[in-house]
Amino acid sequence: MAFDLGNLLNQYLAGAAGGRHQQANDDFDRVAQNAPPDVLARGVTGALRSDQTPPFPQMVSQMFGQSNPNQRAGMLNQLLATLGPAVLAQLASGRSGGLGGLGSIFGGGRAPAQVTPEQASQVSPEEVRELAERAEQQNPSIVDRMGDFYAQNPTLVKAIGGAALAIALGHMAQNIRRQ
Repeated sequence: MAFDLGNLLNQYLAGAAGGRHQQANDDFDRVAQNAPPDVLARGVTGALRSDQTPPFPQMVSQMFGQSNPNQRAGMLNQLLATLGPAVLAQLASGRSGGLGGLGSIFGGGRAPAQVTPEQASQVSPEEVRELAERAEQQNPSIVDRMGDFYAQNPTLVKAIGGAALAIALGHMAQNIRRQ
């Protein structure tokens, strides 16, 4: 029996799957395996931007906390790539206003070309929340970049919870309907 992606996603249009937050976890797994990557990315980005989900920095922090070291490094590299030289210099010098542990990954007072998994393991979810907040303030397109990143790592998205997954699935349904 073939998987009917469109029919499943239609259940999430306009919140029709309202109370199905637990089911959304299972449905998201099925959709992540079958949906085109761009549809998945736009759905996740929609959930990251939604006023019905926690703020973007909080969700990034949650997913960071559930990530393996390689995923953590990837997340940090995405966030750091959006920050301007002044913020990076501030982090590297340790004058980061609350990002002290994150500042420690900057060896020799300079921003690393790429954060390694070992360096990423020194950073706390709270520091990532603050970094995501700064990145979003400086460059709102970080939400799109993180949506693309999470589409490549869909198991991380489950850390944001069933309600947010239902919203992501609804956005995916809307995107498929427009195609």
